[in-house]
Amino acid sequence: MFVLSLGADGEVLEQPVLVSIGTQKGTAEVQLGEVFSEAYKVGAKAIIVAHNHPSGDPKPSKADIAFTAALMDMCDRLGNIQFLDHLIIGSPDSANGLGFVSLAEME
Repeated sequence: MFVLSLGADGEVLEQPVLVSIGTQKGTAEVQLGEVFSEAYKVGAKAIIVAHNHPSGDPKPSKADIAFTAALMDMCDRLGNIQFLDHLIIGSPDSANGLGFVSLAEME
């Protein structure tokens, strides 16, 4: 999973930072602290997280949805970092024809 940290005006503060690596058949263990540690290091005011599904199907898993909810909750609690989106990257040939899913658009 990558974290993209943004400033108050939406400017990218640094290149996306890798915070977790999954496996072909398993899920990646991502800790909320890792995501927010990276964001705080650069003074982020907003974050976007993204990861891929090696299967090519970008449909969010239950774990993806739960992790997104946890990120949103933590941002609400902290109050100084806005959660913008969780993108799941798949294959351009996926069922939705886009090759990715935006969890923010699913709400």
